Amino acid sequence: MWTYNKTLQYPINIKCPDPKLAKVIISQYGGPDGELAASLRYLSQRFGMPDQKAKAILNDIGTEE
Repeated sequence: MWTYNKTLQYPINIKCPDPKLAKVIISQYGGPDGELAASLRYLSQRFGMPDQKAKAILNDIGTEE
């Protein structure tokens, strides 16, 4: 039914890998101050909001992050 081909959509060619830069980049996505953490904070804070407009705003911000 489903076939999985492990290929990239756009081929890349890394000439000189930089582990320090890779660590900085991945920390911006998944670190404590990264995009994922910010998104989850917005989405979890919406549950405590009594106002429907505030809930909607936090939902939109969290989804966009």
